[in-house]
Amino acid sequence: MSYNKLFSKTLLGLGLTFAISLPLLAAPIQTADSAEGEILTNEAGMSLYVFEKDQAGVSNCNDQCADNWPPLMATAKDKAEGDYGIIKRADGVLQWSYKEQPLYLWKDDKAAGDVFGDGKFDVWHLAKP
Repeated sequence: MSYNKLFSKTLLGLGLTFAISLPLLAAPIQTADSAEGEILTNEAGMSLYVFEKDQAGVSNCNDQCADNWPPLMATAKDKAEGDYGIIKRADGVLQWSYKEQPLYLWKDDKAAGDVFGDGKFDVWHLAKP
């Protein structure tokens, strides 16, 4: 989901108006319906997952784990809001979280709506609102 705010300005008192669009850099997370019910996805519609071995606000998926389960990255300009937060991983990278649970993608999900990571190794689950 992309958030934009429009600003209008009168040009030289001539009554001419123009608009510029500024991104608000909010959480790049949306919801979608799936065979497993309503789930969280990234902006491209790719399913998001949580890891049972994580702790609130702490990612325990590093190295090879993070290669297989890429973290949903955030930037220093992104703003946490409501249930959506930003955590700092052990490698210093910022990652989005939902209700303090770090969010991940699954490398084998290839198209929007794929949910192949759900239940993987009995510790990975779809992120649900």
